[in-house]
Amino acid sequence: MLHARLFAENPTYRLASLRPPPNPSDAHEAASYDGDQVTDRPLLIQFCANDADYLLSAAKIAQDHCDAVDLNLGCPQGIAKKGNYGAFLQESPGLIYKLINKLHKELDIPVTAKIRILETKEQTLEYAKMVLDAGASILTVHGRRREQKGHNTGLADWQMIRFLRDSLPPETVLFANGNILYNTDVETCLEATGADGIMSAEANLHNPAIFMPVTASFEDRYPRIDHVCRDYYNIVLSVVFGKGATDMVVTPAMTSQHASLIAFKSHMFRLLHAVFTKKEHHYIREILAKSGGKNFDRYLTVVEEVEKVVAAQLEKTSESPEDWQKIMESQGGVGPDAKILPIPWWRCQPYVRPSPEEAMKKGALKEKKDKTVKVEQNGKRALEVLQDENLPLDPGNKKAKIEQENAVIENNNHTDELNSKISG
Repeated sequence: MLHARLFAENPTYRLASLRPPPNPSDAHEAASYDGDQVTDRPLLIQFCANDADYLLSAAKIAQDHCDAVDLNLGCPQGIAKKGNYGAFLQESPGLIYKLINKLHKELDIPVTAKIRILETKEQTLEYAKMVLDAGASILTVHGRRREQKGHNTGLADWQMIRFLRDSLPPETVLFANGNILYNTDVETCLEATGADGIMSAEANLHNPAIFMPVTASFEDRYPRIDHVCRDYYNIVLSVVFGKGATDMVVTPAMTSQHASLIAFKSHMFRLLHAVFTKKEHHYIREILAKSGGKNFDRYLTVVEEVEKVVAAQLEKTSESPEDWQKIMESQGGVGPDAKILPIPWWRCQPYVRPSPEEAMKKGALKEKKDKTVKVEQNGKRALEVLQDENLPLDPGNKKAKIEQENAVIENNNHTDELNSKISG
């Protein structure tokens, strides 16, 4: 998601968000760019906005690099509340209509939109119809309400999405969002909701193979984490520094032109979340937290350590097709009856967010002094969290987060300025 006003006004932000085609005369220039007709299509560019003129200005710049522009009306985070965008525009239907309709009328490419559901079916249907009437070509529906986030995320309401499918005109292109943990959930969601497609964010970050077909092998659907980390490192290395480069010093100019340099560390934490459930691997998390800065090759140490621990584990625990079949057979049901697959920690897998009860028990969520934490019993997915039950809440988490944020600031001297503008 890109901030429309910053994208329209700030060349530095724009360059970091949308990498233009390389200069053919620069032999060292990396060949990858956003919107590459061969390797990066179809591409939708998503904006958050609360001003139609800024949104249109940003979209006009972006339209030559993508196939459609999407308006994010689903973000529930605090920064969206401060900036008055995302799901916090729900109380301003007139503004939402204006934002979408202006793009619909004045862009050369389609406009799409993502929404969250409201309290009732009737309210949600009215909301969806308004977005479509404004000119949205594709409607993505996240089956959670705005307050469903963090430990109170709960289950997305697929029945609400099915209600919209059955109530909206049949030609409506509808995408479903929510409850996707495994690639088998993709087909299940399509069948349950009647949607034309699936949007997945969190699951895709933890397992890049989430959209592999169910007919693919277990290895392809849940790839080994050491292989994924090595591939990811090599891809970013090639994109940022060019093939065969030996100098991996990160300059402020490079950071401002390569979003991957900022996103890499955060994404690695997500990829390695199952690895870090093991106490003996916490040292790798510390290495990752201190990586980055001016030397990209610091991340190579993380990759190599992951490769070492996986290799050592596989010497003790061999894998076989029979083992994989048993894992797949352990999955049962959808929604509250679903079980979490016992995928070994050395393979990519979804992150299972603890319920409020589990979070309170482990100390990750505390009861507020002025009001109690609401815990919903209905609609919660019964999950088996694959984590060492004796593992206490790690006090290093906060420190790692601070170090990670500091590394981003060190890499990008424009970060403070941009963050303050976004918050405002």
